[in-house]
Amino acid sequence: MCRIGAIKSLNYVHPCQALKLMQSQQKGHDNSGFAMVMHDLGGIFEAYKDMPTLSMACTDEGVKIAEDILHEAGFQRVMQWVPETSDQPGLDIIAMPNYVFETFDYPRQYRNADQKAKEDLLVDMRLILRKALEKDELGFVYSFWPDVITLKEIGDPRDIGTYFNLWEPDKNFTARVITAQCRQNTNYDIVRYAAHPFFLQGYTALANGENTFYLKNVEFQRKLHRGYIGFESDSQCFLYSLHYVHHELGWPLSYFKHVITPLPFEDIEHREDKEQLLAIRQSLAHLEINGPNTIIGVLPDNTMFTCCDAKKLRPVVVGRTEDTVVISSEVCGINEILPDRDWETDIYPHEREVVAIDNNLEVQRWRQ
Repeated sequence: MCRIGAIKSLNYVHPCQALKLMQSQQKGHDNSGFAMVMHDLGGIFEAYKDMPTLSMACTDEGVKIAEDILHEAGFQRVMQWVPETSDQPGLDIIAMPNYVFETFDYPRQYRNADQKAKEDLLVDMRLILRKALEKDELGFVYSFWPDVITLKEIGDPRDIGTYFNLWEPDKNFTARVITAQCRQNTNYDIVRYAAHPFFLQGYTALANGENTFYLKNVEFQRKLHRGYIGFESDSQCFLYSLHYVHHELGWPLSYFKHVITPLPFEDIEHREDKEQLLAIRQSLAHLEINGPNTIIGVLPDNTMFTCCDAKKLRPVVVGRTEDTVVISSEVCGINEILPDRDWETDIYPHEREVVAIDNNLEVQRWRQ
């Protein structure tokens, strides 16, 4: 099984908190990997929030190919961070030779471009880099986006944390939003891209559970956007549906829930927005999901949310203090990093609601 977690804080948080959040749920996952996406970066990346950062694991040849492509496109590197690794004997980790976190200035012709032009450029460049490195697994390009860092690795999460020196807090490597999961894609062949969280164009999604409508989703999503590729995991469809509903269609987040777990027809009949909900069921039926799952997502404005399947067959809980909100598959994860919170205010989301947290840490609950 998967276990997922997310932290959103008014203060910058080190990834050791995400590791602690997941470690307490160890009995619920299989220790096959650790992955995280960090939004709203602090530390050495705080001064470069408007510039894209490349997150990549690759061979020496992969580094050269990627940097040549970016240089040819006009990107200029302004900052590079290479994590200090501790390759101790006996660590359970299938490490890549290089982990690249490089921040770039846009090509000169794009520096005064509008937001859409920059976004399209970054999506296209990530796709170009991924394709160039796919042969012989020269590298894995996880994200290329402003104010975002992604790390994915195969092995025991404790050993991965040790390898990257993530167990001890470090002010140089922090973020206000961190999502994490401790499991590789062990239902199928292990592919680094298949590890949650998944990222596209400012959106992050991760899930605990299964999507039994995977094939139906895939067949429909392949035609919707050039960035909907890979499909190495059934849960990747959650990201693409979120992106399509919120970014491409421009609908409010609350309608994402209506798309993936639509209301029964008899309930729709009594709604003021009956026409809209019926139209969603007719036009986006292939984005409906099924099976036991819980989703955690992050929007480009760093809003964090969670929702469940229509029968709530997977657990999730939201806990908070004055400066931090944590979403976790199990309450023990929240107990580990927020032991002094008021436990009576914990939220156990309903199967027909979305729980969203804005940048002021205001918690909103939207019933479907």
